Amino acid sequence: MSFILNCFSSPPKPHALILARGGSKGIPRKNIKPMNGVPLLVYNVKACLASGAFEKVVVSSDDDEILEIAVKAGAVAHKRSAESAKDTASSESGLFDYCDTVPELVSCALVQCTSPLTTAEDFRNGVMKFHSSGADSLVTVVRAHRFLWSIKDGQAVPQNYDPVKRPRRQDWNGELIENGAFYVFKTQALRDSGSRLSGKIAAFEMSEDTLAEIDTPTDWAIIEGLVAAKF
Repeated sequence: MSFILNCFSSPPKPHALILARGGSKGIPRKNIKPMNGVPLLVYNVKACLASGAFEKVVVSSDDDEILEIAVKAGAVAHKRSAESAKDTASSESGLFDYCDTVPELVSCALVQCTSPLTTAEDFRNGVMKFHSSGADSLVTVVRAHRFLWSIKDGQAVPQNYDPVKRPRRQDWNGELIENGAFYVFKTQALRDSGSRLSGKIAAFEMSEDTLAEIDTPTDWAIIEGLVAAKF
């Protein structure tokens, strides 16, 4: 009987990991700057918790104030190492910094707090897609109908369409663009490849408004308006 039950048991829930350094350069203290009165990272902490998709929601930071705000929002604090929090450090170094402290962890989700438009439903459905597809990792994407160009030998060259046969929007599936909202991966795949995306990669398509990420003050102003309208 136990064998039969195990065959139908749910896979272990991943941990949601939000990397939030204290030394943001483009927008100082960006990760906890109030957006419509709410510290930025709190949007994703609350959405992750509401989704029910994660065993725990962890905020990793080298900054005590950030960790204090995260804990008040319901997250678990992880003190990020100074080495993995340098300006030159990759997000992957932050992933290893946390995952190495939880060797039994089977899967993890890197959640970007610069994408506050991600909803609890997005997280729930994305994790479900990750498990049901049998993937090693998952990337979130947005479908955009945009014509891409490059410059070659001083001339503009179309990359994804023929200008002579310009397609109508309704006749073209468009391009899938990585929006950076969140990534889900098996921790063993991360260890084997050194990357959040490797092996069999699944894609989870999100709404068009989630294409925007916060990197500049202009991004902030645009997304703050979208957040006010959405929530």
